[in-house]
Amino acid sequence: MEREILEAMMAATVAPGTLAATMGITIVSASGTQVVATMPVAGNIQPFGLLHGGASCVLAETVGSLGAAVHAGPGAMVVGIEINATHHRAARDGEVTAVATQAHGGRTLATYDIVISDADGHLVCTSRLTCLIRDQVPGHAGNGVAGSG
Repeated sequence: MEREILEAMMAATVAPGTLAATMGITIVSASGTQVVATMPVAGNIQPFGLLHGGASCVLAETVGSLGAAVHAGPGAMVVGIEINATHHRAARDGEVTAVATQAHGGRTLATYDIVISDADGHLVCTSRLTCLIRDQVPGHAGNGVAGSG
């Protein structure tokens, strides 16, 4: 994939106004087989001061969806159709890092296993996301790349 297309997809993922931007998610690297991103704990906590489980799910869906979008390429769009998460350990401060690894990459489905760790490398959450791959709707941006029709 051309570097400028990949960069456009990464930028669209965390563009102002997106949930990923609101949560402070930063994309570190991306390919169709692996995506790495970070997210601050501060601002994404529940009332007891711990990283909110929903925030971990947002991070997991963000990295998995980006991986699926890169896998699918321009001219396609992806939507998450199933996500699960197991929360293993609380995070109280610093940032967490998510690594999404492709488990399946087909024409119509892409599945990613996501591991979220704290700054000390402790496992915080594991998740699995499956995305449906569809043709891009003419005239609309698909996967962060401007529409062609």
